[in-house]
Amino acid sequence: SSDLPRVLLDGTFCQAALRGRVQLKEQLPGYLRGEVELCTTGCVLKELASLGKELYGARVIAQRFQVRHCFHVKSPVAGSACLLSLIAGGNPHKYFVATQDQDLAAKVRKKAGVPLLFIIQNTIVLDKPSPKSLAFVQAMQTSQLVPKQQKKNIELLKETQGIAKEFNPRGKKRKRTSGPNPLSCLKKKKKGATPPLAAAPASTTNKRRKRKRAKATGNPESAELQNSAIEG
Repeated sequence: SSDLPRVLLDGTFCQAALRGRVQLKEQLPGYLRGEVELCTTGCVLKELASLGKELYGARVIAQRFQVRHCFHVKSPVAGSACLLSLIAGGNPHKYFVATQDQDLAAKVRKKAGVPLLFIIQNTIVLDKPSPKSLAFVQAMQTSQLVPKQQKKNIELLKETQGIAKEFNPRGKKRKRTSGPNPLSCLKKKKKGATPPLAAAPASTTNKRRKRKRAKATGNPESAELQNSAIEG
């Protein structure tokens, strides 16, 4: 039975179960998908007894559960303080805490690895893990699943990867800046394309020169024809 999950219930949770007609012994194991130990403390029972007839039903429900030993037998304390004392020191007995007390719930959330249970609209609800609980789980995973030597190797790999990440982008940036700007290349091409347009007048002058030469060479031929006609 020591391996079973233990749920610590206070008077507010028992009262909510009574009002919502929630059968804790039947529904809690079904919700947590297995057998559980439902527990309370002597301080919780004495607190319910001191509150009179209004909480008589809640006290009857709480009396059905296992009473866990606490350190307040001679001088009982409030139920919330008693439950906090049982989960102190890292929650060694792996308790769930079942409460409707918002102040108690806020204090439980500040402790790592303590799941919270509520009753909302006649339904048992598991509170989402607190940031401290998530950090605690991650720390446990790294410490238990990864040996010390592998941790050192991982740290070395992270350092070398960090150095590689620092240098690679700089090399890429240098290559990009050293190359010519594609926009400047386009501008140079446009400037180089203008000289052929300026060369067009030169071709027209060549044609004119050829025409002039043709006229000049045509004059002696016409003169010889005139001379031969006269001689004839």
